[in-house]
Amino acid sequence: MSQQHQQHESSIQADSFLTLHYRLTTQDGEEVVSTFDLGPATIQMGNGELNENLEACLVGLVPGEHAIFDVPAEAGFGQHNPGLVQRIAISALPVGQDLKENTLIEFTSPEGAEFAGFVRELDATHALMDFNHPLAGKSLCFEVQIIGLL
Repeated sequence: MSQQHQQHESSIQADSFLTLHYRLTTQDGEEVVSTFDLGPATIQMGNGELNENLEACLVGLVPGEHAIFDVPAEAGFGQHNPGLVQRIAISALPVGQDLKENTLIEFTSPEGAEFAGFVRELDATHALMDFNHPLAGKSLCFEVQIIGLL
């Protein structure tokens, strides 16, 4: 029984299915997420499992490649949008959530979409909610080790 070894010469495309390790840190070194100490991640490009701007960094890489990308805020999760910071009456917030400053609250829109908001400030009647992505406005470092294309 001879095993056929196929060398994957192909590179990552916008619709590739691949296995990789990745680490995302802020420019000041705060680790956001890392798979290097865990099992590798398997992702389908274009499915929204990774931010589309981070996926764009992967296109063209080949299995075995290790790369580090500096991702400025506008090329990552976008700039912080002051229009997404809103003062909302506590009575209008979802019931049953643990309402404290510096916590994330889950919302469901009338259309059924789920999203989260960060409680920046709290007073007796209102919460200052930030609906920006937690990484908005932050420059990031995106490290990848491509394991294979599936």
